Amino acid sequence: MEKVEKRDGWEVARELEAEKTLFERLVPEWKQIKGALLGIAALSLVFLLGWWLAGNPFEATQRIPSEIVKARGWVDTNQWAIIWSVVLVAMFFEFMDASAGMGFGTALTPLLLVMGFDPKQIVPAVMIQQGVAGLVGAFLHREFENVEWKFKPMSETIKLWLIISIVGCIAVTFSITAVYAYLHVAKIWIKLYVAILLLMMGVISLYQGRKDNPYKPKKMFGFAALAGFNKGVGGGGYGPVVTIGGLMSGVPVKSMLAVTAICEGTVSTFAILVWIALLSGGVVIDYILLPSLMLATIFSAVAAPYMIRVFPEKLWKIVVPAYCVVVAVLCFWKIVPEVWNKLVG
Repeated sequence: MEKVEKRDGWEVARELEAEKTLFERLVPEWKQIKGALLGIAALSLVFLLGWWLAGNPFEATQRIPSEIVKARGWVDTNQWAIIWSVVLVAMFFEFMDASAGMGFGTALTPLLLVMGFDPKQIVPAVMIQQGVAGLVGAFLHREFENVEWKFKPMSETIKLWLIISIVGCIAVTFSITAVYAYLHVAKIWIKLYVAILLLMMGVISLYQGRKDNPYKPKKMFGFAALAGFNKGVGGGGYGPVVTIGGLMSGVPVKSMLAVTAICEGTVSTFAILVWIALLSGGVVIDYILLPSLMLATIFSAVAAPYMIRVFPEKLWKIVVPAYCVVVAVLCFWKIVPEVWNKLVG
């Protein structure tokens, strides 16, 4: 019997860079074009699903009277519309999320709160968007040759997916069921903790990015638990911890971005199921944001894996941790006034 060569899963990206120039990688082959079209089709189907859910077809889906709903006169109705300001902002953050492994839920959630949306309008929609975008992104990363997913023999990328996803699902269950009820008391401190964590990890990763770290997958157990807790609490803070944690654990950046995509897709999908289970306890969800978020995702989630394919790995080793620092600074900018008011009040 012929012995099957074991591959870690990140050789394909390095082989592509060694064999093809940047300009050659810029021209997609038919395989990549077909993969992109399939990705667009899948995301478009979820956009149509969001269109239906935004009309409140179930008893547990109701229009929550948030500030923006009141301003638009949608209280006590099933009326809704595509919110183009949300589409534009979400398009940017989804592109950065898919190309740098972070930023969608972490940066977009506080912005949506400032715009006047209720957390129960934001978190479920972000969970669904991240679940779909992550799983479609994992498929596209393979099609664009940023990663390999091999089960036999099992590649390191599959092992990382299982470690991060299983631990993350346990953590997200705990944070949604045991912590979410206390968010009205502690959410400002949770936001501050996430911002400090991101800043520290981004700075450390920028420093370590000048060298290749030895591969230590056991480190990912701790990072996965932290990330899952963040995801359940506020829908964000997952990607930065997993992505930067992977780089600090010695995973090459292009493949780590793909691993983050499939893990976030898996954990977010699991979180959606937990949210659905909570509906039996009387929790009301409003999907008014879902069509706008999915419309933004259709372009960005496809473009990002293509850009990762084109540009060299050494560039992403700088871009990813630098963007993590930017996201942390943005979080601080949003929460510092809240922290100050909490302390002096």
